[in-house]
Amino acid sequence: MLQSLKIYTSDLEVGMFVSALDRPWLETPFLVQGFLLTSREQIDELRDYCSHVFIDTSKSKLLPEQARKLISAGRKRQPVEAIFPGRPIAAYNDRSDFSEEQHLADAALDSLLSDIEFIYSEAGDTGRVKVIELRKSVEPLVDSVSRNPDACLWIARLKEHDSYTYKHSLGAAIWAVSLGRQLGLPRQDLRSLAMGALLMDVGKLRIDPELLTAERALTEDEAEQMRLHVAHGVEIIENSGVINPDVYAMVAHHHERYDGSGYPQRLRVEDIPPVARIAGIVDSYDAMTSDRSHANAMSPSEAIKVLYQARDIEFQAELVEAFIQAIGIYPAGTIVELDSGEIAVVLADYRTSRLHPKVLVVRDAQKNPIAHPAAVDLSTAADGKPLAIRCAHQPGAFGIDLADAAIQGFAPTM
Repeated sequence: MLQSLKIYTSDLEVGMFVSALDRPWLETPFLVQGFLLTSREQIDELRDYCSHVFIDTSKSKLLPEQARKLISAGRKRQPVEAIFPGRPIAAYNDRSDFSEEQHLADAALDSLLSDIEFIYSEAGDTGRVKVIELRKSVEPLVDSVSRNPDACLWIARLKEHDSYTYKHSLGAAIWAVSLGRQLGLPRQDLRSLAMGALLMDVGKLRIDPELLTAERALTEDEAEQMRLHVAHGVEIIENSGVINPDVYAMVAHHHERYDGSGYPQRLRVEDIPPVARIAGIVDSYDAMTSDRSHANAMSPSEAIKVLYQARDIEFQAELVEAFIQAIGIYPAGTIVELDSGEIAVVLADYRTSRLHPKVLVVRDAQKNPIAHPAAVDLSTAADGKPLAIRCAHQPGAFGIDLADAAIQGFAPTM
């Protein structure tokens, strides 16, 4: 567990907790063996006596960006093999194109969404999950994402459901498997990631439904009740005989955060199982990009920005960066405004052309609907001058429905 860091006094900042010096305390005017830096004067005085000191990260009180720098300073960048020791890591190659995979992905997600409803309903009635059925249910999803994740990522944006929990579970599973694929994790790990993501919120079956749908800020007592969904989820999967350690870790630790600010155990850095670090990222991303009772959905690119700013604060930087590589800066289904003023929906090739993806232009520069939406490859626009994305808009902006027949009818041909 990362707690004590060597810091040169030239790099000290207010909010750091000094736990040890580079010399005996009695050789300095500092009488207390351990103190919080609260002023620049203290730092200047430390510089007069010490070249470096040791900082206790658990007792430091820093702004988020300061915390990220402190954690980053205390560890080296890790390759995937070091994050997931003992697991065979190998890059995936696309084995189908978007049009080939679209129908298979659509069928896989329809079936899985139906299975999620059944599995959660049974868990609500019996307090147990049918693990064998769940394992079978995720196979088509894992197969589709393994071949080519583009179709699943696109269709996930189209799926609608009255229950936020079911849709959130499906979305989290897709993002988790896509990130696992990007990292090169073996297929059995992709299956574990899908199962763990689908079960992360199963404990909410034991939470008062009024709290789950509250459109106001929860009281502290109510928030504590909500946080108990983790313990409830662990109890349900234990009662179900789940022995997969990765699934258990995702359910038990998906709300832990890299800097120790999460719950229920306030685990930090490497104390959080790697798959649970993945779970935290995909859980947060899907929540931010979904309409909830207390918050409107962010645009995917805005959510990506939030995750990027939280690297090595709430989430491990290497995993955040891999997630962005997996889904793109402007994921499929993002509503964007071009520098021409036209409005478009991102379609395909966002993984390989992150800044210049293929889009479907659905509004003209005056934001009027286009009768016959046109496909544009932003990397090869007219007159040899590529168009650029000016900004991303919130889901549903300009009255655009991603499930509109014109868009769905076009998507398979990309």
